[in-house]
Amino acid sequence: MESSHGLLMLGLFAMICSIAFASDPSPLQDFCVAQDFFFSGLHIAGNTSNAVGSRVTAVNVAEIPGLNTLGISLARVDYAPWGINPPHTHPRATEILTVLEGTLEVGFVTSNPENRLIKKVVYKGDVFVFPIGLVHFQRNIGYGNAVAIAALSSQNPGVITVANAVFGSNPDISPDILAKAFQVDKNVVLGVQSKF
Repeated sequence: MESSHGLLMLGLFAMICSIAFASDPSPLQDFCVAQDFFFSGLHIAGNTSNAVGSRVTAVNVAEIPGLNTLGISLARVDYAPWGINPPHTHPRATEILTVLEGTLEVGFVTSNPENRLIKKVVYKGDVFVFPIGLVHFQRNIGYGNAVAIAALSSQNPGVITVANAVFGSNPDISPDILAKAFQVDKNVVLGVQSKF
């Protein structure tokens, strides 16, 4: 009995340690040598004339190689009136969003089985946090353009847009699977997939 208790405690310790260290590792040096530390262009509004009415201008390690090993990045998000930054997740980063202009409805969904929606209306100067890995979104609820800056806790946070991943995968996820998962007719799935 004692040995199984010890194994359980060891397993719990390993799980806690893996959760506690689930972020970019601490750098072993000040920065990577011979890298670029500059980006210009965040003052330029992104083109929001697309299906969702938003544009994300990412500034991560791909744009600034000097971010390598530093564990941070950011993005400018522009929203047309009633535009959305669709439900998405960052598998490697927590995000903190600051509204620069406009009014946004923002929210995230907690993990299974609760799947609780936590949302808020945020205004110019307000800040909202999206925990790592959770599906989240923003919507401009105003009649003018909105702008926000998002800071992320990874040099390369990644982004998985839910609709693109589910309905726009390459190759397609079988419509039969999606019809059963979403509890809709297969033709509905085929219609949505055709948009991606």
